[in-house]
Amino acid sequence: MGPFKRSFGKEKTTESHSPPDIGGNGDFGEGFVSDNADSLHRNLANRQIQLIAIGGSIGTALFVSIGSGLYHGGAGSLLIAFFIESIILAMVNNCIAEMSTAYPVSGGFIRLAGKWVDEALGFMVGWNFFFYEALLIPFEISAFTLVISFWNEKIAEPGPTAGIVTGVILCYALINILAVGAYGEAEFWLSGGKVILIFSLFAFTFITMVGGNPQGDAYGFRNFNNGAAFREAVTTGDLGRFQGFLAALFGSALFTVVGPEYISIVAAEAVRPRVYIKAAFKMVYARFGIFFIGGALAVGIVCNSRDPRLTEIVTGGSNGSAAASPYVIAMQNLGIGVFPHIVNALMLTSIFSAGNTYTYCAIRNLYGLALEGRAPRFLTKCTRSGVPIYCFAIVMIFPMLSYLSCSSGSSVVITWFASLVTAGGLIDFIVMCITYIFFYRACKAQGLDRNTLPYVGYFQPYCAWIALIWLFVVTCAYGYTCYIPWDVSSFFSQYTMQLFIPPLYIIWKLIHKTKIVKPHEADLVWERPIVDAYEETFLSPPTGFWKEMGQLVGIGRNKEGSNARRKSSIVNAQALRQTDF
Repeated sequence: MGPFKRSFGKEKTTESHSPPDIGGNGDFGEGFVSDNADSLHRNLANRQIQLIAIGGSIGTALFVSIGSGLYHGGAGSLLIAFFIESIILAMVNNCIAEMSTAYPVSGGFIRLAGKWVDEALGFMVGWNFFFYEALLIPFEISAFTLVISFWNEKIAEPGPTAGIVTGVILCYALINILAVGAYGEAEFWLSGGKVILIFSLFAFTFITMVGGNPQGDAYGFRNFNNGAAFREAVTTGDLGRFQGFLAALFGSALFTVVGPEYISIVAAEAVRPRVYIKAAFKMVYARFGIFFIGGALAVGIVCNSRDPRLTEIVTGGSNGSAAASPYVIAMQNLGIGVFPHIVNALMLTSIFSAGNTYTYCAIRNLYGLALEGRAPRFLTKCTRSGVPIYCFAIVMIFPMLSYLSCSSGSSVVITWFASLVTAGGLIDFIVMCITYIFFYRACKAQGLDRNTLPYVGYFQPYCAWIALIWLFVVTCAYGYTCYIPWDVSSFFSQYTMQLFIPPLYIIWKLIHKTKIVKPHEADLVWERPIVDAYEETFLSPPTGFWKEMGQLVGIGRNKEGSNARRKSSIVNAQALRQTDF
């Protein structure tokens, strides 16, 4: 029991607290043994976590930027690219889900890499993920100004753009300076709007393709015919069509299909992580199949890859104001008047939500780096409500980059940021696969039965190896067009992260003389006992998603029973505190 005792007392400075009972569920007790080994609070309810899992990272790429992949590759290439990338990311999810449900620690997959692979790797991927998230914030804000100009093209002018940027930044600051429950509640409603938007677009696609449109045109899969499904890019013939597929994969699918990393980060602030985070990771598979693959299919059905409006936007001839989304282009072509306004309004909430998620993750990531000594220690300072205040202050500098859209234009700035961060996301996924391989080896070396873990990944470690090889090849090759012909500016926009992130590993390793963790030396106890003790304070069964949704509107809410469960939790928590671990 020695390791248990050491882990239970590690860096614990937070006193028991009374998190808000959001939604009226009984999972929030008034006394906890220990939420975490640090100062973060577990206040995210099941319904909030599930909505974050469904739509937390869905934003501009799925609704607006996907048009670029459609234009360059065609409807068929786009669908295949999204299908393949979704399968690969499902493998990555399979890896990180097993580790994060058993070890729901602050910093998520970043600290797992530093703990089980090499401290230098944790340093490298930590700063990579930080810049990846931080640069995505101005990306979404710039996209917000692009979409809102649908109603008035004058909004794209510098003055109105600056005002919108300022307003969005202030909203992000307000949401993230409050307790994590405020972020969870905001994301719950915003992600709910994304779900409504996506299914509305699917309904629009089906109804109009069978003739339910003002023109009575049952166009079906017309945009897949006559060579429109597989467009040529760079060259002609079969090679050109293959390069069109690569354009859809590299230019759209790689940037759009994401998700597991965000659940890993929020795991440290989730109520009952062994149950709710496990369910959230399982939800990711459905999201890949329904939203990403389904979204790629729907876009290819409703919009021709050579539509004049789409061509004008992608090739840069347009100011990017009116119909930035392929869906809106399709609605205008069919003469549908009101629905484009509704879609754009919901799209704004989706884009705002994505930027809010990136802000949250960047703050928590920087906090996780500080906990491990890979960032200045003063960044571990938290407010009484569990918000890393200095991390918050630093992250809020990055949204200021969105003011660049006042002079360069929103569509240009979006392209800049997308090129910079795509490789950053690939590096994160590569590290997740490497971490899992080391974790798997450590479990075998130390005799840890993986079947005893809350979540057991399928077909392992082969999923990790397949995803690792694919992601490594793609990371090296996705900017190949800068070589034909050679273009210096294109090279640096495509390969900046690959050039500057890996040296961080070498620098940290040389300075601190870190060693790669051997399988029999990996700490597979770590913070698990803290989470185990925390989970044991709950005497009532976990609250299901739909039950929480009902409680939100007053259905099934039992105040007397909830109070009884709270009192039981207090007694149980006090007893556990007095236990000699």
